[in-house]
Amino acid sequence: MSELAALNRARVSEAPRRQRALVDYLRAMVLAKPSHMERFHAIFLDESRSILGDAPLGQGRSSNLTVRMREIFERALVLHSSAIVIAHNHPSGLCRPSEYDLHSTMRLKQVAEALDIELLDHLIFTYDAVYSMRAGGNL
Repeated sequence: MSELAALNRARVSEAPRRQRALVDYLRAMVLAKPSHMERFHAIFLDESRSILGDAPLGQGRSSNLTVRMREIFERALVLHSSAIVIAHNHPSGLCRPSEYDLHSTMRLKQVAEALDIELLDHLIFTYDAVYSMRAGGNL
């Protein structure tokens, strides 16, 4: 059974454990070797927050990652997703959003809302920390 399938089987009462497992899964996806690469990953969920699928949607050198919104939302629409969680890493080790991260997140949120899809969170990972745009008040 895959890690994502196991997350889907967790009961609602196990929500904190399920959220932690989702964060751990995304951390593993975006912090994979080689460590100097910046990576972007998305998880697509249905209205009951069950996971429909996930996808790596970008990879680049250090601070040079380009992700096309079209790819994100094309996948979300094909899966009939009602929510998404996105994540990327900062190989620099600075676990705070850049101006570009903040701008891109707001743009993603606008496009998602127009498509009736909720952007649940945008997580930024370093090896030592994770930053949540939602918890940080940026979503």
